[in-house]
Amino acid sequence: MTSTPEQAEKPSGGSSRAGRNLPAAIGVGCILGGLLIAVLLLAPDGWYGVVAVALAIATWEVVKRLRDGGFAVPVIPLLAGGQAMIWLSWPFGLAGTFVAMAATILVMMVWKLFAQGLSNAPVNYMRDLSVAILVLAWLPMLATFGTYLVRQEDGALRVFTLMIVVVCSDVGGYVAGVLFGKHPMAPAISPKKSWEGLAGSVVVGTLGALACVVWILDTSHWWIGFVLGPLLVVVATTGDLVESQIKRDLGIKDMGTLLPGHGGIMDRLDSLLPSAFITWAVLAWLL
Repeated sequence: MTSTPEQAEKPSGGSSRAGRNLPAAIGVGCILGGLLIAVLLLAPDGWYGVVAVALAIATWEVVKRLRDGGFAVPVIPLLAGGQAMIWLSWPFGLAGTFVAMAATILVMMVWKLFAQGLSNAPVNYMRDLSVAILVLAWLPMLATFGTYLVRQEDGALRVFTLMIVVVCSDVGGYVAGVLFGKHPMAPAISPKKSWEGLAGSVVVGTLGALACVVWILDTSHWWIGFVLGPLLVVVATTGDLVESQIKRDLGIKDMGTLLPGHGGIMDRLDSLLPSAFITWAVLAWLL
């Protein structure tokens, strides 16, 4: 029997108050963090491969959940188009990504038109095509800004900044929410999120941004941390809420089960994807 969103929100046995298997979540987080640090320090261009693999898995998770929920989104064009958007940003920058996105949309329009054969009219054409375009913009489009960061001067350090600030936001929100959370922020979307947790995210995320700007990016413009930190916290939190609402619409708890204590790859990317765009935009503008 498919669980309702309310049932899916309840923590299972062995989970923390916030609904996670905390030891597993910490262990997986440390392993992934170590791998990302190694790639960025030893082979920064390998970041493209890491993002491409993560994006392919996340896209498959989302598409599978959507198809289980009755949305006949085109799998092959989404997977192939997403990869094209990522890799074409390497030689051609963001222009390559936008061209690949436009081409993918055109392919999906034709793909869905004839999905039932030449003699049959497509079913739910506009609905399914709209959802597919949403997935294209939500995953590969935003992910491209994360990969494009590494192509800039001190690019690996900018990626480190993105990761550190988002992790600081997550940790600050988790600790403050568990210890002090009493006032739900958006109970209809994500009952576990509280205003106290958001305050913890803002404080710790801003401190993390200040530390990154001063010691990692090595710039005297320390005030950039006061711009980047709160912005990333708000965007990361909103990204998490967006995925929560999509999962609530589909009546599921997680997008996948690949990462113990976390869910699927997409459940870890929900806050990182929009944050990648904000990090790219703020640092490109202010640095």
